[in-house]
Amino acid sequence: MAVEIVFESHGTTYDNEAHLSSGWNDIELSPLGIEQSKQMGERYKDDHFDAIFCADLQRAYKSAEIGFGDKWPVIKDSRLRECDYGDLTQSPSEIVDKEKPQHINIPFPNGESYTQTTARMKDFLEELLKKYDGKRVMIIGSRATQFGLENLINHVPLEQLTSAPFKWQPGWSYSLVSI
Repeated sequence: MAVEIVFESHGTTYDNEAHLSSGWNDIELSPLGIEQSKQMGERYKDDHFDAIFCADLQRAYKSAEIGFGDKWPVIKDSRLRECDYGDLTQSPSEIVDKEKPQHINIPFPNGESYTQTTARMKDFLEELLKKYDGKRVMIIGSRATQFGLENLINHVPLEQLTSAPFKWQPGWSYSLVSI
């Protein structure tokens, strides 16, 4: 058996539009992000999920609520948060993006490392496999969420993930068999 996972990025936020890295800053969706969330719901209107998991930050859970309402259970989980950029929270994305490869094992000042964010995801995925084996779920998150999925399921090194440019697409599919 396995857990079938569809990963979707949260909608665009005001920080995204200003080219700032939010980290744990609980920034709201912009009008574009609200529209993207509606479009996400439309993409999956004829689909089925046993649950939708998202970070406990409003950009993630509001993307889920706008996209799906109460069609499926929406479960907030802090383990699905973006990386905590610490002192670099809300710094220009250009600066933070250049710093990411240096913070695979070393936390951002007063923040966390990508090894730590991946450990959060590992804990989440182990629990998901126990409780949702044979089920289909959606995870709505951010870059660190996807880095964890790519690293733990597809075995892509964090060094490669943190240095690659982000390319949006309408959903990524994963099959979680073991961790």
